[in-house]
Amino acid sequence: MRALVVGDSGGIGAAVASELRRRRAEVVGLSRGRDGFDVLRPEAAEQGLAALEGKFDLIFVATGALVSTRAQPEKSLRDVSAAELAGQFAVNAIGPALVLRHAPRLLMRDKRGVFAALSARVGSIGDNRSGGWYSYRASKAALNQLIKTGAIELSRTHRQSVCTALHPGTVETAFTKAYQGRDKLSAAISAERLLDVLDVLEPQESGGFFDYSGVPVAW
Repeated sequence: MRALVVGDSGGIGAAVASELRRRRAEVVGLSRGRDGFDVLRPEAAEQGLAALEGKFDLIFVATGALVSTRAQPEKSLRDVSAAELAGQFAVNAIGPALVLRHAPRLLMRDKRGVFAALSARVGSIGDNRSGGWYSYRASKAALNQLIKTGAIELSRTHRQSVCTALHPGTVETAFTKAYQGRDKLSAAISAERLLDVLDVLEPQESGGFFDYSGVPVAW
C-alpha cells in the first residue's frame, strides 16, 4: 500500500502516518514546515502536488485550523468577521480542495483508491444544535460539499474509488488543548480507528461523512 498524508507533521496527521507505517504502508508526507506545503499559498501547494510521482492507494488530508485571526471561535454573530471567515475557508475548505483536484491523477483507475479529508461533526448542518463557531462550522460544511461533489466526479472514471469526509473525534492535540472537561481520544487511537473505517468503506458509500467509529454523520 502506498499512501500520501497531507499535513503529516500535525497531531492527527503524524499519528495517521505512523499507524500507516506500522501497517507496513509506504508513506509519502507533505507538510508546511518540512516541505513548504502551505495551503494558504496556492501556488506553493500546487507545486508540491504537481511534483508527486506515481499512484497512491490512499490520499489522507489532515490539514485544518480551529481559528485563523482569533484566539477562540466566534460565540455570537457580533464576533463574525470577513477576515476570520476567509482564513477558515482557506485552510479548511480550499486547502483540501487543492489536493482533491489532483485525486484523478494520483489514484489508480483500475483498483480501489481512497481520498479522505478530516472534517468535523460541528460542520454538520443537521447536527447543529448549539450554534456559534460560525467560521469553523461553515468552512467544514463547505469541505463536506466539496467531498460529496468530488466523489460524484471520481465515480465516473474511478469506479472503485472512495471519497469521504471523516470526523476524528475530540483528539488530544494542541488543536483542542483549550477545551478541557471533554472526553478526548489520543491521536494514535483516533488514527487507528479512522484507518479501520477507511479499510471497510465501499464505493457505494463514497461521498459520505463518517465518524471514527464508522457511523454516518448527518450533513
